[in-house]
Amino acid sequence: MAEYPVHRPTAQPGLNPWLIRLPILFISGAILLLLALGAFLAAFEMRYATRIVPGVATYGVALGGMTRAEAEGALANHFTYDTEAVFTFRDGDHFWQVTAGDLGVSFDIPATVDEAFDYGHTGSILEDIVQQASAWFNGRSVAPIIRYDQQIAADKLAEIAQTINQPAVNATLTLSGLTVATTPGVTGRRVDIAATLSQLDAMVMQLTTGAQIPLVINEWPPQVWGEEEAAAKIRVALSGPVTLIAQDQAGNQLGPWTASVDQIASVLMISLVDDGGLQRYDVDINADAFQTYLQTLAPGLITLPQNAHFHFNEDTRQIEIIQHSANGRELDVAETLNQMKNGIFSTTNRVVPMAFAYTLPQYHDNSSAAELGITQLVAEATTYYTGSTFNRRTNIAVAASKFDGVIIAPGEEFSFNHILGDISLETGFVDGKIIFGGQTVTGVGGGVCQVSTTAFRAALLAGFPIVERNSHGYRVGYYEIGSQPGLDAAIFQPTADFRFVNDTPYHLLIETAIYPANDSIQFRFYSTNPGRQVVMEGPTIRNITSPLPTRYQANPELRGEQQQQVDWAKEGADVTFTRRILDASGNLIREESIYTHYLPWASVIEVAPDSPLLQNG
Repeated sequence: MAEYPVHRPTAQPGLNPWLIRLPILFISGAILLLLALGAFLAAFEMRYATRIVPGVATYGVALGGMTRAEAEGALANHFTYDTEAVFTFRDGDHFWQVTAGDLGVSFDIPATVDEAFDYGHTGSILEDIVQQASAWFNGRSVAPIIRYDQQIAADKLAEIAQTINQPAVNATLTLSGLTVATTPGVTGRRVDIAATLSQLDAMVMQLTTGAQIPLVINEWPPQVWGEEEAAAKIRVALSGPVTLIAQDQAGNQLGPWTASVDQIASVLMISLVDDGGLQRYDVDINADAFQTYLQTLAPGLITLPQNAHFHFNEDTRQIEIIQHSANGRELDVAETLNQMKNGIFSTTNRVVPMAFAYTLPQYHDNSSAAELGITQLVAEATTYYTGSTFNRRTNIAVAASKFDGVIIAPGEEFSFNHILGDISLETGFVDGKIIFGGQTVTGVGGGVCQVSTTAFRAALLAGFPIVERNSHGYRVGYYEIGSQPGLDAAIFQPTADFRFVNDTPYHLLIETAIYPANDSIQFRFYSTNPGRQVVMEGPTIRNITSPLPTRYQANPELRGEQQQQVDWAKEGADVTFTRRILDASGNLIREESIYTHYLPWASVIEVAPDSPLLQNG
């Protein structure tokens, strides 16, 4: 085959056509891709316009492609927290178990589904595409929305609290007769709902599957308490009688005096006392009844202090004890009541010794002559009782012993009757002849005036001022033995006393002595002479009158012509002594008259009741 020459044009240099094609192709492809993507997106949006986008899940359940209703149905049976989570509220041994649902915990499915649906459905195309792509490729987990209604929980706790809450109840204590009754106090309790909720809230927020929660309870004590302690005290008080005992100062038993159980019950007092803002029962005794009783006993339990008695030793110039001192005492009613109270509330010792307040004597065993100013004999007087009966001698000795060793302080008044005490058979005196009602009769203490007369004469010679002196109604022979009439001193209790005052700055010590051998009694006064002299002048006797006629008295113990003279005739007279008190230089300090008026006296002779002398008398 013949080949013909082909004419090919010679290539001319110029623009490469692919440079134009390629961009056109790229743009066309891009447009097509965008159109395809747009179509896909349009289809996707149309597909999931009412459905949850793929990749979205909640509570582990994939919800992609589900409608709201389908999603709610899918989640309906997956939330069990409200029924499975159980909380136990405890109060001591008591407890209450409550589910989370009963406490107001619930799963809000619609809201959760709304949260899931809203992802990728924001209304912004670009944002929706981004969220939908993210859910597609990465997945999207939507947190379930849990609702917790705290008011429901509070109401549930309030319901529990109704079985716990209680007001405080005060204790009571009563005593009826001998029976004691008590009711205990009750502590008030109230559940603190707010504080308990605070514990629950933290657990619910963490979806704790269950826990034990101690109820927070506020407690307050009753305002009145202490009933058992007080009741125990009452039972002790009523466990038996209480006995008071005492001893005299010689150790002899006094009493006893007993308070019975009924008497104790009648004085018990139940009261409320403040105790740190609260009130506590207490038991005491009303001491008034016992105090009144003790005050009636008190006078019989008084013992006066006894001064020591002394003699002056002429050789040593010291005073020596002849009778020891003794403390005085009187019933201490207040302390005895206190001791009695202790006994009433004692379980072991219901025998109570009485309490006494003691008084020290003025002159104790250690007193000295120097401190008392007793340095010398300042006066002495002696009288005689020759011819006295045994009983009269006895009374003189008993009375004289009361004054032996007695001390009279400076400025103190000496009272014969006070120191002598009661003249009675119980104090050692016996019957004797006394002047009473204008005649000599038998009476207790006859002869005591011998002692007062001797004391009077010593006081005169010592220069002491005489405050009271009573003479006898007629002259008594005993007081004129070895002496003159007009210096006797009669005493008669309680109306007639002999008194003088120690007007010196020194104490006066009185000594007495009985000398049976010469029938005499002596008073000695020891002190310090303040520098005075005593001069006695007299007696001056005037107006002497004859004795009265003899009188006869019947004595049923006499028979026939028997007679017994009991009184002797005496002249009447007015007798005066003068006492002059001088200082050491002889200057007159004081002058006094001692006057005595004696009545005339008749002899008295006792005869038999049928004696004819009685008719003549």
